[in-house]
Amino acid sequence: MNRAKIVTLLTDFGLQDVYVGVMKGVISQINPSLTLIDLTHDLPPQDIAAGSFALLSAYQYFPANTVHLAVIDPGVGSSRRGVAIEFEGGVLVGADNGLFSDLLSQSPAKKAVSLDNPQYWRTQSSSSTFHGRDIFAPIAAHLASGIEIEKLGTVIELNSLVVRASSVAKVENDSCIGCVQYIDWFGNLITNLAASDFGDENLEVIIHGQIISLVATYSDRPKDSLVALIGSHGYLEIAVNCGNAQERLQSQVGSQVIVKSFGV
Repeated sequence: MNRAKIVTLLTDFGLQDVYVGVMKGVISQINPSLTLIDLTHDLPPQDIAAGSFALLSAYQYFPANTVHLAVIDPGVGSSRRGVAIEFEGGVLVGADNGLFSDLLSQSPAKKAVSLDNPQYWRTQSSSSTFHGRDIFAPIAAHLASGIEIEKLGTVIELNSLVVRASSVAKVENDSCIGCVQYIDWFGNLITNLAASDFGDENLEVIIHGQIISLVATYSDRPKDSLVALIGSHGYLEIAVNCGNAQERLQSQVGSQVIVKSFGV
């Protein structure tokens, strides 16, 4: 298959240490002509849900056949599988721990392999604590260079891939009930309520007893005001204009959010 010669990288490694740079070095040793694009490396440590949302938000903006290398792997060295998953938009590489669940719910897997062929690892025996360097990075480089996915290991049943348990928005009477699924750098509370879950008129948003009107932009309310809007990702978002909603509301991932119709 002709791959876009692009590898995206997403991790919870941060940038204080050399881990991200080392992974890029391994990729470049295999094919220095590949384009490496950082999605983020500042996700909360071991936060698979945050990583899953970040991938969901990003993948559609890349060329078809891009290789997405994602390493949030609290089970590294355990019996959890390393996988490569082919889907409509490209290939995912990482641990089979639910990290790819949100993306695959929108763009289903077409083929998957367990990464059990050490021929394509960095060395025949990998570190038990850094599969990102020794297995996932070289696999991503080989895929982006045109190696067929079937050569990387044993083909596995798609229904055997781990699916992360996640909260599902529900409708009760005149209300949509969901929760905060992600909190971004600005402290904006991104919910699991998509724009398609409710109409766009006569709505109020309720969180921690606060009632917030739905607006179009942050600046539709004065500075330091709470606002609710549909963010660029397509989900309902609660924010403070020029402020931090997480700090203001003392919210966390999982906090309940209700969108309620009124005046109908």
